[in-house]
Amino acid sequence: MLRTVNRVVLGVLGLALVVLGGAVLVAGLDLQRRWHVDLGSWWPFDGRHDVLLSRADRTRWRHEDWWWPAVLGGLGLVVLLAAWWALAQLRRRRLREVRVDTGDGESATLRARSLEAVVAAEAELLAGVDRAHVRLGGRRTAPEARVGLLLEAHAEPAAALRRLRAEALEHARASAGLARLPTEVRMRAVRHRAERVT
Repeated sequence: MLRTVNRVVLGVLGLALVVLGGAVLVAGLDLQRRWHVDLGSWWPFDGRHDVLLSRADRTRWRHEDWWWPAVLGGLGLVVLLAAWWALAQLRRRRLREVRVDTGDGESATLRARSLEAVVAAEAELLAGVDRAHVRLGGRRTAPEARVGLLLEAHAEPAAALRRLRAEALEHARASAGLARLPTEVRMRAVRHRAERVT
């Protein structure tokens, strides 16, 4: 979705800048008079000394009650959308596919979501792990994993981490033909009620 938003935003901004730049160029070079072209009454510029916004245009709505709230609201919305867009660019992108070396000089592609699902399912089978969430990032040829484990109350974190590395992550690395699979693991414990001892 972010890729589509980027393309639409850049396309609209580019089109607006090209149209505005072309209009200013036509007015600045006085091409309308030189080429004897009548652009009609809708054309905003009269000649090379005309301005983009006249004083009357700039002050027309100042005394209206709705003017300043509309301007401030519009600018606030633009700032919020720009901040959302900038933060979305900084967010880590999810890997779509992993390149698998087949060993014969060729390569195949593996859907990253499939590999994530397999690693998560295998991690959930480990003793002491209630749920697992896996996300792949990085490049197609050098993926990086982020694993979130929700541990049961009785689980030993060190043992769960060792088994995750030796089993689920090692199987994923070997099956994808990767030399290494750097992984960041975050663990949390399941919330549970305190048990009474009598």
